[in-house]
Amino acid sequence: MQKRDTRFATQERYTTLSNPLHDKSRPKKKTVVVFGPEDFRYDPVARTCICPAGTSLNRRGAANVTDGHVGEHFQGAQRDCGPCPLRAQCLRTPDTTPVRNVAFFRDRVGRDVNDSALMRDRIDTPAGRAQYARRFATVEPVFANLRANKRLDRFTLRGRAKVDTQWKLYCLVHNIEKLANNGYAA
Repeated sequence: MQKRDTRFATQERYTTLSNPLHDKSRPKKKTVVVFGPEDFRYDPVARTCICPAGTSLNRRGAANVTDGHVGEHFQGAQRDCGPCPLRAQCLRTPDTTPVRNVAFFRDRVGRDVNDSALMRDRIDTPAGRAQYARRFATVEPVFANLRANKRLDRFTLRGRAKVDTQWKLYCLVHNIEKLANNGYAA
């Protein structure tokens, strides 16, 4: 009968050692602190923007909409941003980013209503019901035929151009079938 190895009899001799495999902490990411929009001087009346280095930025649009917010977009010029001494504080990646862009948002556009609610409101009118009934009689049977009879449940190709080609081929087959069933067969 074998005896237990005395070197592994107790755990005390290993508890003081740090286990490098047990360290689950993630290394801290280096956070780059750059100038924010609040560091730029923006004049909404004159529609101008001055960067922290004192140069004027070019306006790239007055009514840009991003996520429902209307704002003005400004961009620095290559001749100004390239040799700028504050480049490291202004850009997150100064080696790859040529110029600084900054946007100032004023207000939200439109209502905070989803598309389903808007469509429901349109269909609930008498004109909407008539239009929806007309769609059910003309358009929906085509999609039902393509899905059920032609088995186009999903596209088998990837990419917009290939999917567009596959869709057009299925529509072509559907139209040829309609012509053949209505007496246009040779």
